[in-house]
Amino acid sequence: MHDLVIVALGSNLGEPRSQVRCAIERLRGLSDYPLIESDLWQTTPVDCPPGSPRFVNAVVGLRPRLGQTPESLLAKLQEIEREFGREPKRVINEARPLDLDLIAFGKETRGLQNLVLPHPRAHVRRFVLQPLSEIAPRLVLPGQIHTVEELLQSLSQDTVMRRL
Repeated sequence: MHDLVIVALGSNLGEPRSQVRCAIERLRGLSDYPLIESDLWQTTPVDCPPGSPRFVNAVVGLRPRLGQTPESLLAKLQEIEREFGREPKRVINEARPLDLDLIAFGKETRGLQNLVLPHPRAHVRRFVLQPLSEIAPRLVLPGQIHTVEELLQSLSQDTVMRRL
């Protein structure tokens, strides 16, 4: 059995709650095993342009199919984003119909221009750690020494989150 893959989902354009739920359904097709899903969370935007709408965030854990690599999975995630209307970035952290971030692919690490594993900011983002703590509280991300639960407890309360 492969190691767990963690994907964070976010949306703050269109119908965010519906889009995140639909994207989770699409992610089911990338795994031969049932997904592990967090609740949906409404979160205040972090490092986004002024006036950005609130996000709906979630995290899923999946078992990649045999032969799946971080690079091939990233390509599938980007394809799903485009299907939901995601366009190339014009402004960093701008509003978007769907954002799928590959947070971790088991113990794999990457330092490529288009793929860094684990996600370089996951360990300091409440909107990733809060839902991730629901499905894998004792997970230690590659390169970290603390569990997801411990990382979450160490964060400041600057991001307002509400379970939906």
